[in-house]
Amino acid sequence: MSYSIGQVAEMYKLPVSTVRYYDKMGLFPGLKRESGFRRFSNVDVQALNLIDCLKKSGLSITDIKDFMDLTTKGPSTFEERRELFIEQEATVEKELAEIKKVQAMLQFKHWYYDEAIKLGNEEAVQAMIPDQLPKEIRAAYQLSHN
Repeated sequence: MSYSIGQVAEMYKLPVSTVRYYDKMGLFPGLKRESGFRRFSNVDVQALNLIDCLKKSGLSITDIKDFMDLTTKGPSTFEERRELFIEQEATVEKELAEIKKVQAMLQFKHWYYDEAIKLGNEEAVQAMIPDQLPKEIRAAYQLSHN
């Protein structure tokens, strides 16, 4: 099965210009053309899925291009490709930890203002910090204040 650039762009909710740019940058090494039009195979669509993942993990288009070049070199680059995924996984894990810290602060502040509204003042809520906080809120407080 093959897909037009418009179909691929729609699948990934991308502008057609972005898919063209990816092609221009060499991110689809095996992309075929029929009568001058790009035709994306299932392999190309899977490559776009990987490109999307690598971009979201923080990799630049240049680094993704380097990775795609490695894929054309066969098994001799398996270790190098594996290392890239190990590094990106570590990057994402750090980002997740930061996001969890932000989420904990939001959870704590949500609870804090619910209590302040209920009690009519902040002083009573502040007096609860940290030892008299409910268990779940205390955990959120501690995570967000480390």
